[in-house]
Amino acid sequence: MRRREFITLLGGAAAALPLAAHAQQTTMPVIGFLHSASPEARRDHVVSFRRGLSETGYVEGHNLMIEYRWAEGQYDRLPGLAADLVRRPVAVIFAGSLPAVLAARAATTTIPIVFTVGGDPVRDGLVSSLNRPGGNATGASLFFGELVAKRLELLRELVPRVTAIAVLLNPNNPNASTRLENVQAAARTVRQRVHVFNANSESEIDTSFAAFVQLGAGALLVSDDPFFESQRVQLLTLAARHAVPAIYDTRDYTAAGGLISYGLSFADVSRQVGIYVGRILKGEKPANLPVVQPTQFELAVNLKTAKALNLTVPDSLLARADEVIE
Repeated sequence: MRRREFITLLGGAAAALPLAAHAQQTTMPVIGFLHSASPEARRDHVVSFRRGLSETGYVEGHNLMIEYRWAEGQYDRLPGLAADLVRRPVAVIFAGSLPAVLAARAATTTIPIVFTVGGDPVRDGLVSSLNRPGGNATGASLFFGELVAKRLELLRELVPRVTAIAVLLNPNNPNASTRLENVQAAARTVRQRVHVFNANSESEIDTSFAAFVQLGAGALLVSDDPFFESQRVQLLTLAARHAVPAIYDTRDYTAAGGLISYGLSFADVSRQVGIYVGRILKGEKPANLPVVQPTQFELAVNLKTAKALNLTVPDSLLARADEVIE
């Protein structure tokens, strides 16, 4: 072979290498991760989500790519973020809240969607039924409303002399009216007087704290909401500054300095939806995957915070706690 021909062939092979590598890369499935909260607030949940994917044989960076889109508590960003994932395009979209699911559904009717929502997905029109979703979406239903009464009871057990409890809600949540109904029903069930305050910005959170402290509410229940999760530091700082005993929906708050939390095990939920994403990548249809209803709950108590608030945590409550932070 002549030298010129050899160089020509070698150059052609070298030029083909990037093309081959690119072709190999493009065959790697890509999933979209769409969430209303911030990556800091959901770091542990992402780890559990990846764990679920790995149980189906998918490892990020090895045989799977994940495109993350975070709204940072600003729900109006979600439609644009969802549209961006659809243009990418992605094989599956995980949507980590009701606002995220609604944005994803508005962006596509064909790409499979796996969700976690804090409400009833049948009532919200996401699926036809829990056992047979019937469309391009399935996931986990967290049914947060049923937990409100339990949180009120726990808060009263911890601060029994409190006569009124403040409840912080986000009016921008698509389920805001349902959340309010849940709170009112729970208050009637446990015979507890509550004052509801709405907040959907940092300044409104500040204003709400000042208002219910002035009103004389002796404790606070922070509603489950991705916006509040993104403002966790602000909420915990204000609760400490005003010496307000507060209960939250996830242990993430308690681990960061909150007094008490009671809610679903998000690590388990995130793992389960990760498994669903992997199963869909392998060819299963969302229409045939029943909506998961988690059964694991976590009660966490921060004794250091209780001491700072001059509260004595009853032994009966400590005995039931899944985690006690000292």
